[in-house]
Amino acid sequence: SICYWAQRNGVPIFCPAITDGSIGDMLFFHSFKRPGLVVDLVQDIRGINRMAIDAKRTGMLICGGGLVKHHICNANLMRN
Repeated sequence: SICYWAQRNGVPIFCPAITDGSIGDMLFFHSFKRPGLVVDLVQDIRGINRMAIDAKRTGMLICGGGLVKHHICNANLMRN
């Protein structure tokens, strides 16, 4: 799987939009049955931004658009 190979090769996987859509709804409903689950969205944003800031060079190949593109563009803005 993608997650297996990413973990095996030390490639981080970010999901800044995890609460967008049905997964966010399910997390909301789950919080009533089993309170205590914490999803740290800020940690993902910090990770993406830190990778961009620390990189020697960055670039983007954009096919399409949407939320993921916005996070990548914003992370690169942090380099300035």
